[in-house]
Amino acid sequence: MDISSSRLIVETEQLRIKKMGVVDYRVTWQAMQDFTNTRTDRSCDEIWLVQHPPVYTQGIAGKSEHLLCDNGITVIKTDRGGQITYHGPGQLIAYLLLDIRRLRLGVRELVRRMESAVIDLLKDYHIEATGRPDAPGVYVANAKIASLGLKIKKGFCYHGIALNVDMNLMPFSAINPCGYAGLVVTQTRDLGITAGLETLGNELIEKLQERLIKGNNIHRHEH
Repeated sequence: MDISSSRLIVETEQLRIKKMGVVDYRVTWQAMQDFTNTRTDRSCDEIWLVQHPPVYTQGIAGKSEHLLCDNGITVIKTDRGGQITYHGPGQLIAYLLLDIRRLRLGVRELVRRMESAVIDLLKDYHIEATGRPDAPGVYVANAKIASLGLKIKKGFCYHGIALNVDMNLMPFSAINPCGYAGLVVTQTRDLGITAGLETLGNELIEKLQERLIKGNNIHRHEH
């Protein structure tokens, strides 16, 4: 994936937001690591909107028993926190590459604000959602609609949050999602939200900006 070819949709003095389309997980993960390893305290934060081809990702402390059967989908052991989850087309992923020291955010507060951005988005569609202190992510009536995982390195974070929009949910049945046996998974389409990935992606970005860098002056650029 050529990061420079992605479409820049928002830029401020502190934040760049890029739409990357459907991209390979390994390539994206490497790009996040490269970005984080070479950034400085003066570097602009970035949020990347992506989708991935079908893949399971297992967190750094993830347990292999949470993969219940081999259905042919690749499992990648990654460096985020959390257990195993599934990514596939129709799932909206926002990767947050942030200087959390500059934002004066602890990890717990960052997680809460990421969850709150999704909760705010769903509230606009009259869907009541909540977070859970025992299991990071966003839930609607005990069904998980968004998963979350982060890696913190030298005061910088990467990875992010994945919102199920309009996807094949069957691959979740082959795992204990995020390490919880029997956890039900849902998506916006099944809740009656007809807005697609493009619209929800733009709205999620707005909610994340409100929660993370509220009050910044936004300048939009289309490339």
